[in-house]
Amino acid sequence: MSLFPTALPPSEAIALRGGPALRWGVLAPGRIAGGFVWALHHHTDQRVHAVASRDPERAQRFAATYGIPHVHASYEQLVADPDVDIVYVASPHSEHKRQALLAIATGKHVLVEKPLALDAGEARDIARAARAAGVFAMEALWSRFLPKTLLIERLLRDGVLGDVQLVMADFGGRFDFEPEGRIFNPALGGGALLDIGIYPIWLAHLVLGPPTRVHATGSLTQTGVDGQAAIVLTYPTGAQALLHTTLFAETPQEAVIAGSHARLQLDSRFFTPGGFTLKAARSDQQLRWTDPSGIQGSEGLAYQAAAVAQHIAEGLTESPLHPLEHSIALLETIDAARAQLGVSGRAP
Repeated sequence: MSLFPTALPPSEAIALRGGPALRWGVLAPGRIAGGFVWALHHHTDQRVHAVASRDPERAQRFAATYGIPHVHASYEQLVADPDVDIVYVASPHSEHKRQALLAIATGKHVLVEKPLALDAGEARDIARAARAAGVFAMEALWSRFLPKTLLIERLLRDGVLGDVQLVMADFGGRFDFEPEGRIFNPALGGGALLDIGIYPIWLAHLVLGPPTRVHATGSLTQTGVDGQAAIVLTYPTGAQALLHTTLFAETPQEAVIAGSHARLQLDSRFFTPGGFTLKAARSDQQLRWTDPSGIQGSEGLAYQAAAVAQHIAEGLTESPLHPLEHSIALLETIDAARAQLGVSGRAP
């Protein structure tokens, strides 16, 4: 397709209400879990049935804040609760594998915050366990389920951009140095790549697939985790992805997908609900898309929850939009980048 479109097609957005609903259990109630629960209760028919934390008082406060009816004294009690359909793991990265396997062992479906695990090896362990148990398992890479992403995927599929030659994306933020906090603590899986760099890498994988070569350069923090990284991904077609992430500075957090016929410019915070502009390669023609839902920021977490409920109702054990192999491939790229930066850790 070489002609620039006269209008953009509608997004194949996931219906947030009116579909199947699950009873969720939340492990590790922190800030991310709070955003997830708020989005579920305000924008979907999904309901959180129970919460558990290593700190019982924290779990009680979380339940009171978000209207959760049950608090369990341990993770083991929550995953054994017969009224919990699916477990949402929102703990630090270092606990993802252990808690996912705990839920899977009791026959529970599981949604694990991104990254799925500390490395590709751990991700494969989760995938094997879920497949053997016949339960649904997915990494909570919420950006994949946004209406914006589904529309971009359609434009790529329809050839509107032509042959994609370049993906550029960055995600940087200024984080206060806290050696024991999850961002900088290597024991908790700290570092830019696993926490925020996964978003630019995911976008490159979405558009171009897993790369044939990863080249990374950057710097480590005083605690030995990756503080900043510039990454070049290369592909057999000659296409490239130029990606950046940092813990040291606020960056534009924008993204560009450039093809032979057109380029697509995503607004700042490209990984959240928002808009983009499609521009023709050899003319002044352009089209603008903005999300008509009014959903902003972390409210977009609602879309992945509704999608998971639909997948499970259909009898699926993996998401066709973000299957476990995609999560493993993401971590393979991150593993390669971290190794080149000199981040210590076990090999996958």
